[in-house]
Amino acid sequence: MPSKIILDCDPGHDDAIALLLAHGSPEIELLAVTTVVGNQTLEKVTRNALSVAKVAGLTGVPFAAGCARPLVRPIEVAPDIHGDSGLDGPVLPEPELALDERHAVDLIIETVMAHEPGTVTLVPTGGLTNIALAARKEPRIVSRVKEVVLMGGGYHEGNWSATSEFNIIIDPEAAHIVFNESWPLTMVGLDLTHQALATPDVVERIRAIGTAPSRFVVELLEFFGQSYEEAQGFTSPPVHDPCAVARVIDPSVMTVRRAPLDVELSGTLTLGMTVADFRRPAPEDCTTSVAVELDHERFWSLIVDALERIGEP
Repeated sequence: MPSKIILDCDPGHDDAIALLLAHGSPEIELLAVTTVVGNQTLEKVTRNALSVAKVAGLTGVPFAAGCARPLVRPIEVAPDIHGDSGLDGPVLPEPELALDERHAVDLIIETVMAHEPGTVTLVPTGGLTNIALAARKEPRIVSRVKEVVLMGGGYHEGNWSATSEFNIIIDPEAAHIVFNESWPLTMVGLDLTHQALATPDVVERIRAIGTAPSRFVVELLEFFGQSYEEAQGFTSPPVHDPCAVARVIDPSVMTVRRAPLDVELSGTLTLGMTVADFRRPAPEDCTTSVAVELDHERFWSLIVDALERIGEP
């Protein structure tokens, strides 16, 4: 049976590819898409999500806007990576889907509560504000969620500071809530996603599909690649967010290791650091894991296959 997921995102170039992967994979049943401030303002990332839905021919799935700012801290966005729109590069089509009238937090809660316990996976690929508030507003979802598979953090690497990854540091208090709930949680962080490089041969595989969605992805990767080279020195850009979706589609696409996880909230130099305790085998009651090694070929084959399945909407 396909895995039921809620994709909570802030598109964002790699979020857009994650949405296309989720839509195009027969192993995923996309229950809802929710947006949160992150790569750009809530208004911009929400419009971007709806534009990607138009590119993909995605209908029949509710899209809802969520939190417009972090729990405590001021808004911090990433125009040096994603541009002023949050999705610079391709020409974005005008959205056709209407937003769900519910707040994203309520849509998350209602969707989880409407399905059998242990059947809905949360896949956050942005800041964790919506997920944290959903857990606080309706604590019963924590025991009902099958798993949280998030893109964020890193046990050895940072990108927004020396020790911290963007999705975590923009709302570390929300991340602390999510990491410390009792649900099973897999952190797909920079240590893994920096292996998911969109190398020239990968871009050519996608270009060869020859459809409008594949051309859209190529244009995303061209802008994303230039941004990453200028901002962080990558010759090929790491495509972070689809890694979390890929983990749900095919767990064997990456190796994970169980370890206690927490988020630093007060360090002068380490705010937002995700700390994994590898000193000894994880205790039996440990519910958190970290992704450590990616099957690069398998990962990109999942994306190519999804784009081929979407075809020409």
